[in-house]
Parts: sequence; structure tokens; C-alpha cells
Amino acid sequence: MSERLSISPLSVHAGPRPTFARRVPRLVRAGNWRTSYVRLLAAGDFVVLLLALAATAFVRFGTEVAEVNVGGIDLPYASLAVIMALVWWMTLNLTRTRSPRLIGHGTEEYRRVVRATWAAFAGLAMVSVALKVDASRAYVAVAFPLGLIGLLAWRKTARALLHRRRRNGVGLANVLLVGGLESAYRINSYLHQHPQSGYRVGGVWIPDVDVVEGLDRSRCKVPVLGREHTLAGMIRRTQSEAVMVTDTEHLGPDGLRELAWQLESTGIELMLSPNVIDVVGSRLHLHELSGLPMLHLDEPQYAGASRFVKMAFDRVGAALILLAFSPVMLVLAALVKLTSEGQVFYRQERIGKNGEVFGMIKFRSMRVGADAELAALLASEGKSLAELPKLENDPRITKVGGVMRRFSLDELPQLLNVLKGDMSLVGPRPQRDFEVEQYDHVANRRLTVRPGMTGLWQVSGRSDLDFAESIRLDVHYVENWSMTSDLIILWKTFRAVVASDGAY
Repeated sequence: MSERLSISPLSVHAGPRPTFARRVPRLVRAGNWRTSYVRLLAAGDFVVLLLALAATAFVRFGTEVAEVNVGGIDLPYASLAVIMALVWWMTLNLTRTRSPRLIGHGTEEYRRVVRATWAAFAGLAMVSVALKVDASRAYVAVAFPLGLIGLLAWRKTARALLHRRRRNGVGLANVLLVGGLESAYRINSYLHQHPQSGYRVGGVWIPDVDVVEGLDRSRCKVPVLGREHTLAGMIRRTQSEAVMVTDTEHLGPDGLRELAWQLESTGIELMLSPNVIDVVGSRLHLHELSGLPMLHLDEPQYAGASRFVKMAFDRVGAALILLAFSPVMLVLAALVKLTSEGQVFYRQERIGKNGEVFGMIKFRSMRVGADAELAALLASEGKSLAELPKLENDPRITKVGGVMRRFSLDELPQLLNVLKGDMSLVGPRPQRDFEVEQYDHVANRRLTVRPGMTGLWQVSGRSDLDFAESIRLDVHYVENWSMTSDLIILWKTFRAVVASDGAY
């Protein structure tokens, strides 16, 4: 490998590294969106904090001009609010909550906002004790939670707007993939399906291949070039703002180090793909073994999804939801009984944890005997049970059932399954026996936890997703479970139900 790289385009420069930087000017292209977005976040953070602190003062004191004593000096609460907002805002900056590497991705941005809020609260508390600030405890007790909620809501709104722009092709940075065709194809496909990542592939460079004409480049659908082109030439040609090494086999340690050196002072990002699919970052840890960097992968988290904390959360949550929706459920039960023949509830056998069969309860949304009609109706549309399809126009659904299904109200009785312990609030969707019969060893991992009323694939497209993608998302949930992910899925479920988007 080292002999091959000694004559590769990575090693052609004989002068100092700035030579490469001069050939690839410092970025001033689409990367500008990052600067603009960070400034937007910073301005929005400060406005949100001021509004939260002002609203708290109005609720606490009304239109009265209240004052607070700071070290023997009386200051209006408006001045205190500005000081608190500045300290809070600077703490958000110091904790790098607006780092371009994390904004728009995952939950780390939100975690840092929460940590920054606690740090600001602790710092201001210590200063208030030192300066003997006689501030209203009620004001402080309301201001920080309100400000935190405002910050998280603002960041979520900004992220949603950013993702919408990216899906429309705005604010995407070109990335040059360095490595083999197979790994490049996989990453290219993923980035194409997830434009919210902020990157699009401009080209593929295989630095240790002289001729690429003999390679199957059709799947990548972007320029694939080899040793005949230099790194600087590839970056200029693809207008790339980032370089992603898809696998190190084609570079080796010396080539990778040389690549990092050549990208110095260019403003171009360098990323290394660990070639680990469907694993959240919290399970990956970089450690050194006597100077040798190694990426450690934690075990799957499905054992945690059966622990006491999740079970307690499920049952307490189900009890509270049942209590809150009991009037609605009584009305729905009456409507089902009065508008069609048959029982109010419908019980269907589903496959639960470890393959155990249980009876899942729903409000009946179809006419009596609907199950016996399914095969014939599928055949009329040219489908079969083996394809796990959905009927386009299901004549078995009653009028009341259609309304309930639109807002997923027919599934409220499953809260009883949660209380019983057969189901969880969040988890893989409980499947029918003929669906489980098609599982392979990967899909069987869905059965290591209790099924849920809602799950990752429901909030990622719900019934609009195909079977293979729903399995992938459910397995991803099982192996990367956390209470934070459960809370996020529940929130997204609420939004999806209100919007009646792709209801199942």
C-alpha cells in the first residue's frame, strides 16, 4: 500500500503544504449558509431569552416597575433580564451549541442547550449569592424553564426550516468521496435519500486505481475518477466543500495522513466513515490503544428497553392518557355501537416480545367479518398477503371507523395492552403471524422488546413506508434505544396524528 501511494496524486507535491491551499482557495461558496444559519440561531436565541424573561416579569409583576437589589444598588427587573439573557446567551456560545458540525443533526444540539441552561443557572446562582442579589425566587423558578422551552422550540423550528430548504436543494454542500466504489455507492445512496444531512456527492475519487473505465460506475451516477486526477483537481471539478473517506483501504495510514495535511488551511472538512450503518453516535467511542486509535462499538441497547424505568414510564403514561381520554373513548364506543352491528372492541392476535402471541385491542373500525374478506379484496387489486400490502380503497371500513383511523383514535384501547404489559407506548409495531413468518435473522431482532403503540417507522412515514424500510427502522430503534428517543417519538406521533399524515 505504501509503495502504491508513494506515486499517487496525494504525494506529488514537493513543496510546503500551502501550495495545495493556493490551488484550492478557501471556501466562500455554499458554505456561507453555515455562517448565515449560525448568525440566525444566535440572534434567535437572544430574542427568545429576552421574550421569556420579559414574559416572566410581566406574569410575576404585571405592569409594575419592580426593582431588585444587587450589591446595595436597586435595578429594575428589565436590567436584570438583559444581564441574565446576555450571560445565558454567552453560555450557549461557550458550550458550542451552535457548532456547524452538530446543528441540524441528531439530539446533541438539544443536549448542549439543556446543559448550557443548567450551567447558566448555576453560574448566576453563585453570582447572586456573592453579590447578595435579592431577586424573586418565583421569577427565577419560572424564567429558566420558560427560557429553556423557548430555546428548544426555536432550535426545532430553525432545524425544520433548514431541512425544508435542504430538501429543496438549497444549502447543500458538495462532498468528494474518497475510497472504493461499493462504499461510495452506499454513502451516495444514503445522502441522496437524506438531503437533510446537508451534503450531496459531487464525485468519487479512487486514488489507487489507474483506469476506471473497466469499473461499474453506473450505480453512483456521479463522476468516478482515479489516479489520473489529483486531489486538488477533483475538488475544483466537483466544487467540494468536504472530503469524506468512505474506506481507508485505498489510502492506507500514510495516504490518510497526507490527505489531512493537504487539506490544511483550505476550509475543507475531512470526514472518515466508520462504515457502521444504523448505529447512533452515542454507541461509538474513540479510544487509544497504546497510541493506536480504535473505534469501540457498544452492545445493542435492546436490553435497556425492558428495564424497570421504561416499564414504569409505559404504565404510568398509559394510565394518565387513559384518564385524560376516557371521555373521548366513551363517546367513540357509543358511536361504534350505534352506527354498525357488532362489538365495540376488536381483538386481533399479534406477535409480541420473544414471539409470544397476545390479543391486541382496538375500537372496531370495520364491519363484522372483515378479516374473511381480506384475501378476496387483495386478489381483486392484484395483490396477495405475501406482499404485505395495504388496500387502496378498503370497503370494509365503516364511516365512524374511517374518522377514527384518520386520527388513529381506534388504537386508544391499546393503552390497556400497555397496562397489562403486552405492549409498550413506544416500540416496534406488533405484527401479524403471516408477517413474522417472513422475518429473517435481522428482522427477528424486533421481537427482543415489547411492541409499541407507536414507533420509529410510524413517525418516519407511517404506513407510507414499504415493509423492508419499516423493518430497518424498527431494528434501528431496538439496537439504539434510549428514553430520549422514546420521548422524541411520542412527540412526533402527536404531531403526525394531529396532521393525520399517513395514518395506519
